[in-house]
Amino acid sequence: MSSLSTPAYMQYAPVTRGMFYESQQSVPTEAGGMSSLASAGLILGIAGALNSAIGSFYAAKTQKYQLKSQKLAAEFQRSMSALNARNAEVQAQNIMEAGQRQIGQYTMRAGQQKGAARASLAARGVQAGVGSAAEVMATGDVVTEIDVLTINSNTVRQAAAARMQGVNYMNEAAMAGLTAQNLGVTAGTIKPVGIAASSLLGSAGQVAGQWAVARQYGGYYPSNLG
Repeated sequence: MSSLSTPAYMQYAPVTRGMFYESQQSVPTEAGGMSSLASAGLILGIAGALNSAIGSFYAAKTQKYQLKSQKLAAEFQRSMSALNARNAEVQAQNIMEAGQRQIGQYTMRAGQQKGAARASLAARGVQAGVGSAAEVMATGDVVTEIDVLTINSNTVRQAAAARMQGVNYMNEAAMAGLTAQNLGVTAGTIKPVGIAASSLLGSAGQVAGQWAVARQYGGYYPSNLG
């Protein structure tokens, strides 16, 4: 049959995969058998892997420093809360001592007034323990006792409030100490070098895979084969 009667699309032989491989031989390659483009891609991949590992290292380092800083802040809070708790206890003790002094001073004045009243009654010839005089003296004793109980009650209430505040400070100190301990443990688990090494190993696997493909196909990736 004449070539003139053959359709134009049948005058060309189909391109086979082997012919495509042969066409790759014209691509400039380096001594290792890879094209310059493939070599550049691998170099960029290695550089990217190194940059990723360095970034992971400093990110982990920054996180560790932040945790350590938070730990120091928690430890400072614990110290301040413990100091406040001690001050609250001292305040409670001072309140109790002040209350006892106030009671002592009051009872002393009451005793002096009672003695003066007895002397006044005796000077007038009135017996203190008889009749209305006895009732007046007894009333004075009752008033004194009531006032002493009132002073003591106020003193105990104020001291208890100070001690309760001290308990709150102690709880804050305990919580801050626990927070500082947890932050320290968390910071200790962060290993920047290990994290960077893991990142580098992960990237190295990808780069190695690209290198193997480039070696097999002379600088081309299988996706280029259609």
